[in-house]
Amino acid sequence: MRFLSIFFIAASAWGAACTNATPACTEFVTLAGGPTRSLIYRTYSLDTRNEKITRALVVIHGTNRDADNYFRTSLAAAFLADALEDTVVIAPRIASNAAGCHDTLAPNEVSYSCLGDSWRSGGVASNNDKLTSFDFVDELLRKLAARQAFPNLKSIVVAGHSAGGQFVNRYEMSNRIHETLGVPVTYIVANPSSYAYLDNTRPVGEGGITFRPYGDARNCTTYDHWPYGFQGRTGYNTRSTDDQLRKQLASRPVTYLLGELDILPLGGFDGSCPAMAQGSTRLARGQAFEKYVNEKFAAKHQVLVVGLCGHNARCMFTAESALPLLFPKTDTH
Repeated sequence: MRFLSIFFIAASAWGAACTNATPACTEFVTLAGGPTRSLIYRTYSLDTRNEKITRALVVIHGTNRDADNYFRTSLAAAFLADALEDTVVIAPRIASNAAGCHDTLAPNEVSYSCLGDSWRSGGVASNNDKLTSFDFVDELLRKLAARQAFPNLKSIVVAGHSAGGQFVNRYEMSNRIHETLGVPVTYIVANPSSYAYLDNTRPVGEGGITFRPYGDARNCTTYDHWPYGFQGRTGYNTRSTDDQLRKQLASRPVTYLLGELDILPLGGFDGSCPAMAQGSTRLARGQAFEKYVNEKFAAKHQVLVVGLCGHNARCMFTAESALPLLFPKTDTH
């Protein structure tokens, strides 16, 4: 807490960045032409011109939909990377007041379904059947890439941890705007409990991993169902064919950011049979999935194991090894 207090005082002295997880550092993004909207925390207004900004970092929260806490973590990372002045840091709030979730919503704020994996896998909103959680991020990226507020923007990073990592894994392969933005986008998938596999094979073995058709499909009948596999895809993800999703996943730049100590069934660990079919721990699942997409689909994804970190977003995103991924160098000349 003392570190964060010093950090916020220093940041305030610089003047430009909004560095508190309070309403003063939020704004709404209008969706589908309005009046529907969703909230973001951000260091700079998306409607005010700022020529200093060369990067955008969009961080997707975890299962508690605590965008304020993820905004604080992202601010700490930006401070450590000396990137507060040239990066707009954004933490969207994918709010839900349905199916067991009880977020307080503003007028016209979208409620994304909290049922199962819906919001984290592009599911349809509970109060607007024309919007999905992935549409929210689409609109946010389009707004950034328009360069009206940030004319010198050269890089966008979309990162997520835990349930947010699940979101980014599915969003990266599903979104239909990546190639149209005119600004390079990279994706960081950190410590998710599961991935969306592209066929019916799953990893076998702990050391020398191979991939074979899943051998217990009779007992684990949902192992290949969305969001673990492609069967029964819903929401945003039905807009593309299986082949399109495979090509998009393989062609887009992704890093799997994995905690060396994320090997315990903690923090909402998914112990269901379709998740266990992907590996026994989050670390093992991430290492297997990176090997899978590179070997079977000719992707060029990479994995970075962060030493001494478990299932903890603050540890992961403020690690020295992670900072160059979150805040890539940009040519300012």
